[in-house]
Amino acid sequence: MRERSLQLLEWYDVHARSMPWRVPPADRKAGALPDPYGIWLSEVMLQQTTVAAVRDYWRKFMGLWPTVADLAAAQDADVMAAWAGLGYYARARNLLKCARAVVADHGGVFPPDHDTLLTLPGIGPYTAAAVAAIAFDQPETVLDGNVERVMARLYDVHTPLPAAKPELMALAKALTPQERPGDYAQAVMDLGATICTPKSPACGICPLRDDCMARIAGTAPVLPKKTPKKPVPVRRGIAYVVRRDDGAWLLETRDPKGLLGGMLGFAGSDWSDDPQPAPPLDAEWQQLDATARHTFTHFHLELTILWTRVPGNARPARGHFVPHNDFSPTALPTVMRKVFDLVADSLPFG
Repeated sequence: MRERSLQLLEWYDVHARSMPWRVPPADRKAGALPDPYGIWLSEVMLQQTTVAAVRDYWRKFMGLWPTVADLAAAQDADVMAAWAGLGYYARARNLLKCARAVVADHGGVFPPDHDTLLTLPGIGPYTAAAVAAIAFDQPETVLDGNVERVMARLYDVHTPLPAAKPELMALAKALTPQERPGDYAQAVMDLGATICTPKSPACGICPLRDDCMARIAGTAPVLPKKTPKKPVPVRRGIAYVVRRDDGAWLLETRDPKGLLGGMLGFAGSDWSDDPQPAPPLDAEWQQLDATARHTFTHFHLELTILWTRVPGNARPARGHFVPHNDFSPTALPTVMRKVFDLVADSLPFG
């Protein structure tokens, strides 16, 4: 086991990916460790999101709020707006809760141990292990999708996911070394992301190729196996786009709970099989000849777009008008940005 870990670390010393939140392996060997706040922030952002998408968001957040105390003191609306487009908005709400708990309960310093990290809002077993290992060099075992794939192939595990998770965790834990556990955690994730990829794994240049049971058996391309997913349902809704004569846009803040909780967006109906109309004001509504489509984790969404122009004295039943100069489409969540883009492309407002 130790030999495999050493082989992977030797590979990582040469091939480690460069990321803004990482400390290169040579610097870590010299005793440098990364900022736990930056590692935690990256791990929260990376949940169900690619590294390529996260890099700029991470830099933006670190520029706006360079410490956990700065983030804890930020306005909720500012953080939600900065998060817009990254998706899975419950992460942003938990981000604020966790930052405030670190400041209130831990003096603005992230605890180094896995069990205490687990007590913080929004931190589950994976994130706690990743922060403990990468930020504090604790010998904790990370198990994300990349690591699951590496373990399934290295040991030729045919039990389908998610049932295979306990077995894969046990195998990954057995490989986690006491020496350089932070670098090892990043090494095994890098291996899965760059060589042991979901399709067409580059087995010929893998540092663990000689020991890989799936490569020897010829089963690597079909692992890990997964239990078939159920068909994804389709929900529908209505988005109401209102522009005032002076150029202001009508927006509303969504309920803090549920999808897009706390985010700004256009007024809308419920999202269901049979959405009930819920216009924010009485007006002559026109339907846009386009449908906004977006996929969430558990369903597809199709939004019919109704639009109207209203005079300056219009008083909506809900929501508020945002002056044109203060309106930024980039502050909208992705599905609402799609609505705006369709409206802008159709030029109904001139």
